[in-house]
Amino acid sequence: MYNIMYYYCTFMFVAANLLKCGNSQATLPNFILIFADDLGFGDLGSYGHPSSVTPNLDKLASKGLRFTDFYSSSPVCSPSRAALLTGRYQTRSGIYPGVFYPGSKGGLPLNETTIAEVLKPLGYATAIIGKWHLGVGPNRMYLPTKQGFDHFLGVPYSHDQGPCQNLTCFPPDIKCFGLCDQGLVAVPLMANDTIKQQPINFLDLEKAYSDYATQFVSVSARRKQPFFLYYPSHHTHRPQFAGKGAAGKSPRGPFGDALMELDSTVGNLIQALEDHGVQNNTFVFFTSDNGPSLLRMSNGGNGGLLKCGKGTTYEGGMREPAIAYWPGAIRPGVTHALASTLDLLPTIAGLAGAKLPRVQLDGFDMSDILFRHGPSKREAMFYYPMFPDEEHGLFAVRLGRYKAHYYTQGSVLSNTTPDKDCHETAPLMHHDPPLLFDLEADPSEDYNLATPEHPEHQAVLQLLRDVKAEFEGGMVFGEAQVGRGTDPQLEPCCTPQCTPKPACCACG
Repeated sequence: MYNIMYYYCTFMFVAANLLKCGNSQATLPNFILIFADDLGFGDLGSYGHPSSVTPNLDKLASKGLRFTDFYSSSPVCSPSRAALLTGRYQTRSGIYPGVFYPGSKGGLPLNETTIAEVLKPLGYATAIIGKWHLGVGPNRMYLPTKQGFDHFLGVPYSHDQGPCQNLTCFPPDIKCFGLCDQGLVAVPLMANDTIKQQPINFLDLEKAYSDYATQFVSVSARRKQPFFLYYPSHHTHRPQFAGKGAAGKSPRGPFGDALMELDSTVGNLIQALEDHGVQNNTFVFFTSDNGPSLLRMSNGGNGGLLKCGKGTTYEGGMREPAIAYWPGAIRPGVTHALASTLDLLPTIAGLAGAKLPRVQLDGFDMSDILFRHGPSKREAMFYYPMFPDEEHGLFAVRLGRYKAHYYTQGSVLSNTTPDKDCHETAPLMHHDPPLLFDLEADPSEDYNLATPEHPEHQAVLQLLRDVKAEFEGGMVFGEAQVGRGTDPQLEPCCTPQCTPKPACCACG
């Protein structure tokens, strides 16, 4: 009886204009999208890490749907964030090569449509709290408030893109791990398009974010206004930091402290939903922007059994933990369906009944996966490197269980591991025939099947070539936004006329 009623309610909730069971009033769902930074496939307790303190995320995983084959679109953060928000590969929007810097001239083009812009016509309140990293630009033209977000509290780029060698965690004798970029302005905290604090106080940062996020949920719920909260956390990107409640409290050290603090915020958000009675009308999704920064060793994250990490197109660089949570709508379980951050925009648009942008999308609606534990509409995943170009094109393609590498290259971001294929010293290599791996039998990409000993895989290789050729035939590279260069005058400064820069940029 329970199962019949469960499926009936799910059908009515999702398919029949999102009606609540037992309630005749149509209700738009809320959305919370939590995006960790440099979190690896093996970093959460629910994904097998023995010493991570992540009780709230583990609870979401046990009561929600945990993905085993979920991918970011890029092994580095600016392009992966663009793809998540637009449902399009970063090559289409021009978010390449590499990532944005404080003085970058470019940004996410304003003619690109974000999830926030998809939802705004339906009356959604929209907020981003955390890391933007999609450009600031002249007159701050690329900030989130120009891309569909009503509210922005956060840092417009990575928190290591500025001097931070004096950064300390709590108590003062615990140093945060890692050095940062020199010769740039101190990292600012922005409220909408105004600098609130510079340099930022990292010890209080996560609490400020958590308080603002829960307040946004509370206000929206009281107003009975549907909301979209995008929470791209700075945790667990280096240098790690944590406030009084988490610093020194995790058995994993600085990385574990940062992860523990992020997990606490997840718990606060879920509690806010429950306090206001909207937990059964809110879709929560958690994942990460790219794989772990293995350059930082134990302070950079863990890819579990996957090969390499950040900066590479091996599985460790782009395959991420992912959890979907929606009490009463999503049954607990584990899915092996192929899915990606690219799929979030069309999925959210479908759930809200919003119009899709009239552009070439690369994402697919995940409703069959989420609500029926069914197969994915996504047949293939395409892997672009951190510095893509039209000459080399795709580095790898996954089709079903098989993955072919046409090019491989190591990255400084994956140095220090015993596997030399991951290191920056591993040069760009073209593979003809491509390397072929069965990711279901060999997720660590250890055993190449494209050898004379395996002639039975020739048909698979040809099918992968065909899929690759068809996709690349429809790919139009947008103007390279990151490649437009930088201008020190564009670096955010709360006292713009001061001297000498950048050291004089300080306030709050």
